[in-house]
Amino acid sequence: MKPIFSKLFLAIFFSTVSVTIATCQLYEWRGPGRSGIYNETGLLKKWPEGGPKLLWEARNIGDGYSSATVTDDAVYVTGRKDSSDVLTAFTLNGKKKWEKVYGKAWMTNHTGSRCTPTYYKKNIFLISGNGDIVCVGSDSKIKWSKNHYSLYESKPVQFGISESPLVVDNMVIASPGGKKASLVAFNITDGKVVWEAEPIDQEPQYVNPKLIEFAGKKMIVTVMGTYIFAVNAKDGKIVWELNYPEINSATGRVMKNHAMTPIYKEGSILIANGYNWVALKLKLSPDGNSVDIVWENKNFDPQLGGVVLLGNNIYGTTHMSKPADMWACVDWTTGKTLWTTKWYSRGSVISADGLLYFFEEKSGHIALVRPDASKLDIVSEFQITKGEGPFWAHPVINKGTLYVRHGDVLMAYQLK
Repeated sequence: MKPIFSKLFLAIFFSTVSVTIATCQLYEWRGPGRSGIYNETGLLKKWPEGGPKLLWEARNIGDGYSSATVTDDAVYVTGRKDSSDVLTAFTLNGKKKWEKVYGKAWMTNHTGSRCTPTYYKKNIFLISGNGDIVCVGSDSKIKWSKNHYSLYESKPVQFGISESPLVVDNMVIASPGGKKASLVAFNITDGKVVWEAEPIDQEPQYVNPKLIEFAGKKMIVTVMGTYIFAVNAKDGKIVWELNYPEINSATGRVMKNHAMTPIYKEGSILIANGYNWVALKLKLSPDGNSVDIVWENKNFDPQLGGVVLLGNNIYGTTHMSKPADMWACVDWTTGKTLWTTKWYSRGSVISADGLLYFFEEKSGHIALVRPDASKLDIVSEFQITKGEGPFWAHPVINKGTLYVRHGDVLMAYQLK
């Protein structure tokens, strides 16, 4: 092969590989691995007075509490319009591309859309507030749709369905719960059932399950009703389970409102939830078929905002445990609470480029925070004043842009 043709061949080859990798990339709830940590560099270490520059905003996206999903060429966001859940696609510059109704919304209480879109192989996977699991192509066409709550004779719990689908290999996972199946895997191409996990006769929750890989197997970890459990992603067999109330020794009001995605690191799993539930660090056995409790923390109960594990420290908020409604830092190794500090109200937390982003849920303040095991160290802050309702949507960072959703408004801010 002559040099010029060799170079041309290599250029075409690597270009094709790059396109293939980009096409297959997974974009989902709370970023890579659902960890809340976004792989970004070169971001601002301090914001201008008044906050980062607003690049664009999109209004009338529909009421919602879900986050945006940002891919290499589009921004996808769900919202409720009338009694329907709607998916809207924007360019990275904020220009509307298309809008699609994908299912029935939850209309009983807190009626905003909750599902953060999951993007994989040019498909967007969604779950509506009434249990429609749907595959929508990036061209806006619905490829398949079915109501898995009806199929598995389940029903939404108190605040409706708040699940964002988990994609594993060529399957999309949903959690109907009830008497027929705890989790169900659907083929991403045609929606046919691949496996059904054994029913544990527990009502579904608001948890977005976590995929982990350990001891040569892929496991899906979640919380449902009274159980913490793991399912083998290959065949849907339950690997291990724990009875959460038996472990929980909290006092006072305790509800089954579990909403936090588990955190995973090197064979250990963090389970924590609001309403006075005890936070647990679990250690997988060498074969991954069982877990032991490493520590319990009765005073760390993040409700809706997730947590971030940076280095050896966990950052999040408390809900009802004492002290209530605080931002907190917990030691990953020991489970000891290192500090709690009042800053407006509880809220969500994400991280990028070594810093933390706090977004409190009552008045919409966002803070840029240095990780510190001894104190809350806020560098900069500003307030979101557009949109209505609680500030429950978690922020998203992609390619130097911060995306913040409040009600029916989506805003994009420059972080570089």
